[in-house]
Amino acid sequence: MELTHKQQRLLDYLKNRRAQDGSIPSLRRAAADLGVSHTAVAQLMAQLEKKQVIRRAGRYSRAIEFMPVKQPAPSPQHGRRAPIVGHITAGLPMYAQQQWDGSVVLDETLFGTTQLFCLRVQGDSMRGAGILDGDLVVCEPRQYAENGEIVAALVNQEEATVKRFFRTDKGIELRPENDAYQIIHYHLNEVLVQGAVVGVIRAPRLYRNRHERTRHQ
Repeated sequence: MELTHKQQRLLDYLKNRRAQDGSIPSLRRAAADLGVSHTAVAQLMAQLEKKQVIRRAGRYSRAIEFMPVKQPAPSPQHGRRAPIVGHITAGLPMYAQQQWDGSVVLDETLFGTTQLFCLRVQGDSMRGAGILDGDLVVCEPRQYAENGEIVAALVNQEEATVKRFFRTDKGIELRPENDAYQIIHYHLNEVLVQGAVVGVIRAPRLYRNRHERTRHQ
């Protein structure tokens, strides 16, 4: 329990006197030193004892034991659960699976928006942006993007991919971050932005190795 200013002042006084003199002063001496009444000191002592900050041998005893301060328990980490919506490719587009594939808890201090979803990346076309095969990309749902943003886009209403978005005079470019892949050009009506990538959750090495073996079987 937190102490009031007066309670903390009396407690500090008692500890200082114990450290200096090795003893606890009388109530009258404490009242005189603190500039308060004898009754006020007695009431504050009772309050400190009730809050288990001190312990006395008797109601009027000057033998006082200072109790260890209890540290408050760490507050639980605030998190927000976000669904993993199927898989999405970062190589060649694949069919957009709409079913959930579990969920993850995201740190609220890192992501300001409340509506988020995650997609599992397959492929290495975004390696240059730090998005690796097997990673989860955290996405903010929206149907627009600024040039240069990394997005999850639906192509021709059925294929999903993660690429860097650019709008040009001729349409839309979805650019990879890997020289082994080419820039793909689309008409405006062929691409629907599903979300902007706002974070990446690195896949564990065990998952990545198992996924790599599965792809080569």
